[in-house]
Amino acid sequence: KYLVASLDQSLKRMGLDYVDIFYHHRPDPETPLEETMQALDYIVRSGRALYVGISSYPAEKTREAAKILRQLGTPCLIHQPIYSMFRRWVEDGLLGVLQEEGIGCIAFSPLAQGLLTDKYLGGIPEGSRASKPHGFLRPADITEERLAKVCQLNELAKERSQTLAQMSLAWVLRQPAMTSVLIGASKTAQIEDAVGT
Repeated sequence: KYLVASLDQSLKRMGLDYVDIFYHHRPDPETPLEETMQALDYIVRSGRALYVGISSYPAEKTREAAKILRQLGTPCLIHQPIYSMFRRWVEDGLLGVLQEEGIGCIAFSPLAQGLLTDKYLGGIPEGSRASKPHGFLRPADITEERLAKVCQLNELAKERSQTLAQMSLAWVLRQPAMTSVLIGASKTAQIEDAVGT
């Protein structure tokens, strides 16, 4: 009920009849997986979404969810996990499951909230994500050790004639299971840099 009501509210706010993909972010330990997948199936069958995806599900839960959805006749189209050089949990089985199940993968935060760009090489700039009191990147995440790694990676990127962002994106996209990445750009220049050669 919550998933359907949440989507209905979103559709109303956006002025849309349906969305292309509706994601379920993170399995709920209090709700049986079958119930969640039945809700996703209902969302597609009722015309509220063309396809469904999941996000941040571990490997075995992903396999289970895909099986349930397949039995219901609504395939799981895509999985959206966090993945970067600093967050590599998907390599412990999830990418293999996605390939076996024929599910696409679109990584979010492949630039580690901007840490894997040149933005933080000189510390925490004013107005950056890490300078704000809320969000996923906090000043405590930008340690001397982490910055030293970022500087080393930046030197490696220069040797490859790339920016750190370009190398970081190429690193994520090297995985055969990876369909695409969400770069989370807030400026046109960031998009131009990401797609540069």
